[in-house]
Amino acid sequence: MAAFSLGFFSLLLLLLLPLSLLAFLAFIVRPRPAKVPIKNRHVFITGGSSGIGLALAQQAASEGAKVSILARNTSKLEEARDAIRLSTGCDVAIFSADVRNYEAVKKATEDAGPIDVLVCNQGVFVPQELETQDIEEIKFMIDVNLTGTFHLIKAALPGMKNRSGRGPGSIAIMSSQAGQVGIYGYTAYSASKFGLKGLAEALQQEVIGENIHVSLIFPPDTETPGFAEENKRRPPVTSIIAASSGAMKADEVAKIALNGIKSGNFTVPCNFEGFLLSIATAGLSPQRSFLMAFVEVMAAGTLRVAGLCFQWNWYGSIEKCLGERK
Repeated sequence: MAAFSLGFFSLLLLLLLPLSLLAFLAFIVRPRPAKVPIKNRHVFITGGSSGIGLALAQQAASEGAKVSILARNTSKLEEARDAIRLSTGCDVAIFSADVRNYEAVKKATEDAGPIDVLVCNQGVFVPQELETQDIEEIKFMIDVNLTGTFHLIKAALPGMKNRSGRGPGSIAIMSSQAGQVGIYGYTAYSASKFGLKGLAEALQQEVIGENIHVSLIFPPDTETPGFAEENKRRPPVTSIIAASSGAMKADEVAKIALNGIKSGNFTVPCNFEGFLLSIATAGLSPQRSFLMAFVEVMAAGTLRVAGLCFQWNWYGSIEKCLGERK
């Protein structure tokens, strides 16, 4: 009888501990869950003339959003507008500007009108070891990927804060799995994408009082027009390491990203590897779901061990390739 009582008490304790943790997390997680509607709202997407941006524009338009797209190349913007009209029956507004030029970005956002959902999707990627990469390429990636995102958000924020009717707004920032973990050959690219996490975390604190919700999206390699060209310059080690995550289609990434934006999720992974990375790198990032917070707390130690195993494998590949060079 004593053994039965002890066993029952142990079982009860095993149940109470996780339930108590869940209750605690439900109380403390911030910001609170939010839903960001898309239908009949203005969605402004940069890098919208091709790849993930174009796929996002098509999906948002098909869900009844008023869509604007921005890119540098006017002829590609016009082709994208025609493609969206053909696939959805909806018109979109197009704006030609270089995100590195703050005044041009500011004019485009003002001409577009108040934005409900801003998607900072522009990005450039030129893989190469730091020692051999041209300094102008490094500056180009940082200017487009990081500084360009600052330009867009700063230009759009006044209008987003003064929207009539308000309602939940969203600022979505397209990072990369290379913005969660550094990869050989991605020195400049990872730096530009890692910076977006700091931007997003601080920005969410600044705009939460305006009912604006930040989403940070982490796609893996994605089959876009520039992806094949980028692959040609990848160092062999980079290809070996990056292959572990695989590539996704732009439509798949766009669907997951848009669902994450609508759910108000701060972190939006796009595949299983990205999901594991989001847990392993959660740190002090905001978390709206107490269930997801529970998973992060419980899995953190195990995923740290898994991460060390990945690093062991990657450094083994690096040593092998360096040995073959010599």
